[in-house]
Amino acid sequence: MAHPLYDRPVTSASPPTRSRHAFVDATNGVAGDMLLGALLDAGADLTEVVAAIEAVLPDTVRLTVHTVHRAGLRATKVDVTPLVDDHHHRDWTTIRALITAAPLPQPVRTNALAVFAALAAAEAEAHGIDVERVHFHEVGAWDSIADVVGVCAAVHDLGLSRLSCGVIGLGSGTVRAAHGEIPVPVPAVVQLALGWRVTAGGQGELATPTGVALLTTLCEPSPTLPTGVLDGVGIGAGTRDDPGRPNVVRVLLGRFDATEEQASHPQRSIEISTNVDDLDPRLWPEVLTRLLSARADDAWLVPILMKKGRPAHTLHVLADAETAPALRDLIVELVPTLGVREHAVTKWVLDRRWVEVEVDGHSVRIKLGLRDGEVLTATPEFADVAAAALALGRTQRDVLTAAIGAWERSVH
Repeated sequence: MAHPLYDRPVTSASPPTRSRHAFVDATNGVAGDMLLGALLDAGADLTEVVAAIEAVLPDTVRLTVHTVHRAGLRATKVDVTPLVDDHHHRDWTTIRALITAAPLPQPVRTNALAVFAALAAAEAEAHGIDVERVHFHEVGAWDSIADVVGVCAAVHDLGLSRLSCGVIGLGSGTVRAAHGEIPVPVPAVVQLALGWRVTAGGQGELATPTGVALLTTLCEPSPTLPTGVLDGVGIGAGTRDDPGRPNVVRVLLGRFDATEEQASHPQRSIEISTNVDDLDPRLWPEVLTRLLSARADDAWLVPILMKKGRPAHTLHVLADAETAPALRDLIVELVPTLGVREHAVTKWVLDRRWVEVEVDGHSVRIKLGLRDGEVLTATPEFADVAAAALALGRTQRDVLTAAIGAWERSVH
């Protein structure tokens, strides 16, 4: 039977295979609809993708999925057609509210927010404005929102535990946009691609801001296809059919060997910062505690010297895209600042696990950092150390040493 929101028949999908890796081949360029087409071609459930888009944009767009050929290669093409009047200027605050309020699986929501946060940060940097003042133009349209949410839903449905990407084809020449004729790659794409391996790859705009934001947010860089066993492939098509250059994105699925560079997990985060020179320094401990209690991943101070030789501090707060807005509001409540800066960052994190040891009858938790099952770090929880030291009448340094010794004995 056909679903009312798209024109491809619905078939029963087998349960997704977990712990899979996807390598994205974007040497010929990338756009949001191309990546979505590749993931659907690779086996993502169209029903799940449409359900996620409907959760954010109810009765707003229609997906058309069909087979095309690009320079002789078969590929899947996705077209997103608005069902209501649309305008192409929508701000980051509006998009963030739509995604936050939607009943989405948590990984889909978190990834979609992270992609748009990266887009907002890139546009803000390119145009020299505050991130909260960013108004998206082409990427604010309904179809771009559907592309981002659809790709995040497809990644979730395929059970992909890791995505990586090699060289990204950006294009060359010029393109006409909302602000007039601009060089390719466009400024936002340049910002998003900083630190990634890129190539021109051909004439015209081969990579859109939405496509590059999806890659650099969801993927880790990988110079080449990792060694492993392939078990699936998906090919997504762009609109143009250029002779001699297949306008497609390929997604290669499989189980690949972990390399030293890939052994930790990349996470996209938001770093918020502000300079403060007029806060009583006795208040900083409470500020940091309140921010951490409000689900900041981390919060810290850096001493700085401001104009006229004034000593001050830069407050830094690390958060995911979902909690960043609330933390931003909390910062302006806690410290006397007129604004904050915000940009997207990538964290590389080890797997974490907690174990407990005993020091003279008092429990102390040990936080372990693991890579491929190997413990690289073992750190006692300091609050437990302090409590045990007070109860035992011993120094914190003594209990800290005893806790590490207890853990080492437990693993030998």
